[in-house]
Amino acid sequence: MKNGLFQIGLVGCGGMGSGHAIALHYGTGTAVYFATDVTKKMYNSEVTTDISKIMALAGVYDIDPERCEWAKGHGMFVYENYDAMLADPDVDAILIATPNNFHKEQAIKAMRAGKHVLCEKPVMITSQDLLDVMAVSKETGMVFYPRQNREWDEDYLVMKKIYDEKLIGEPFHVECRIMGSRGIPGDWRGIKECGGGMMLDWGVHIIDRLLKMIPEKVTEVFAKYTYITNKECEDGLRMHLTFESGMTAVLEVGTCHFISLPLWTMYGNHGSAVINKWRFGFEPMDGKIVRLTSWEDKDTTPILAGEGLTKTMAPRMANSIEEKPLPEIDYDRNELYKNFAMTCMGKEEQIVTQEHALRVLRLMEACSKSNAEGVVVKFEQ
Repeated sequence: MKNGLFQIGLVGCGGMGSGHAIALHYGTGTAVYFATDVTKKMYNSEVTTDISKIMALAGVYDIDPERCEWAKGHGMFVYENYDAMLADPDVDAILIATPNNFHKEQAIKAMRAGKHVLCEKPVMITSQDLLDVMAVSKETGMVFYPRQNREWDEDYLVMKKIYDEKLIGEPFHVECRIMGSRGIPGDWRGIKECGGGMMLDWGVHIIDRLLKMIPEKVTEVFAKYTYITNKECEDGLRMHLTFESGMTAVLEVGTCHFISLPLWTMYGNHGSAVINKWRFGFEPMDGKIVRLTSWEDKDTTPILAGEGLTKTMAPRMANSIEEKPLPEIDYDRNELYKNFAMTCMGKEEQIVTQEHALRVLRLMEACSKSNAEGVVVKFEQ
C-alpha cells in the first residue's frame, strides 16, 4: 500500500494490457486501447465503484520499447524489467497481461516474490498448469485471481436475469454466439505454442459465463473446431452442452462470418428472449422478450410455407403473445478490480475463484478431446 491505495504493477502493455493501464492510471476502470477525454472519465452509473479511491497503477513493464514509450507518454512509471517490478516493495500485486504461454511462469514468480496476482484469461493453457499455480498460491498465501471479466458484460447479466427470474418460464435451451469476419488477429493468437486459437481467446469467456448462469453439472459435450483462415490454430468452434436437468446449450465462436446470428437466444416453456448484438455507446440494447399469454390458442388455419401447408409452424395470433423490452440493469462495472483488491486485503470473498477457472479449463479440454476424436465426451458424471 502506498498513499492508502492498493498498488498494482502491470506486466504486458499490448492490446489488453494497455486497456488495463488506461483503466488503472486514470482510475476509471474503463479498459480501452486509446485514451480520450471521454474514456478518462468514470462510467455514468450510480453503483460503479470509483477504483481511484481503492487502487493505483504503480507502473508497467513490456518487452517492446514502443509500448514502454507509449506508457511514458501517459505519465506512467515504466520499470526496467519484470524483476525490478517484483522487487518494488510498494507493489502489492501483479496484473499479468502477456501472451498466454507466459502466464504460468510469471504468476509463480510473482507469488514467490510476495505479490498477489490478477491474471488475464485464459489464466493458463492447461488445467494442470492451473493446478500447479494453485499449489503455489496455497503455499505462499498469495491470492491468484482469474480475470474472467465478461461475467460483467451487460448482455450476459441481462440474460442471466431472464434465466434466474424465469421471465420466459422455465428455460430449456440457450445459445450464445460471438461472430466476426476478420480471422484470428495477426499476432501471437494465431500461434499454437503461444496459446493461440479461439478456444483460449473467446471460448473461455462464453464457457465461463454459461457455467455461472446454469448452476448444474455438465453431463455431455460435443465440439467441432474450424480452421478456415488459420491452419495452425482453430479460428472457430461450436460446442453442444447438455446439463444434468436436460437443459441444453450451443456456444459458438467464429471469425469468418459475414452475416452474424444473434448474440444470445434463450427459450423457455412460456417465451423466448433474444439479444442481437452488443450495445454500442448509449444506444438501446437490441433485443426483446416474447412471452406466451395462453397455451389454449393451439389450433389455427394452415399456412402455405414453401410448397406445402403447415399448422405447426404457423405464427401465433397477436392476442396469445406479448412482446416486452429487455430488462434494464445497472451494475458495478468495476466490481472485478474492486473485488480483487478487497480479496487481497482480506475484506471480501473472491468472486472468480480458482476452482471455477479450473472447471472452465477442464471443460475446454473436454471440448478439444471431442473435436479431436469426433465423439460426445462425458463430463461431470
